Amino acid sequence: MTSAEHLTKGQQAEDRALAYLEQQGLKLVERNVRYPFGEIDLIMRQGHKWIFIEVKYRQSKQFGGALQAVSRGKIARLNRAASHYMQLNQIDAQCRFDLLAIDGDDIQWITNAF
Repeated sequence: MTSAEHLTKGQQAEDRALAYLEQQGLKLVERNVRYPFGEIDLIMRQGHKWIFIEVKYRQSKQFGGALQAVSRGKIARLNRAASHYMQLNQIDAQCRFDLLAIDGDDIQWITNAF
């Protein structure tokens, strides 16, 4: 798979994740927020709560699946990026970190994942 194909698959997975989460009542704030030290795939709100979401996609579970693809380093970078985002935007509210794992056609949403 070329890097362009990989990006397209990743974008499609994020689009699926966003549609799924909006169906669950979450509201999109921003997507693909990037800092030199980390990236946030989706930032959403549910009432007054801010939700930072990592989206992981795998075509199948053959090599461990999407859930196993989240490393401690990735979690640390997501935490740092979310803290930075909240400081920059002067947000003083509850937040949580969710994981949306997509393995082929299977979607698994884990709230308070980290």
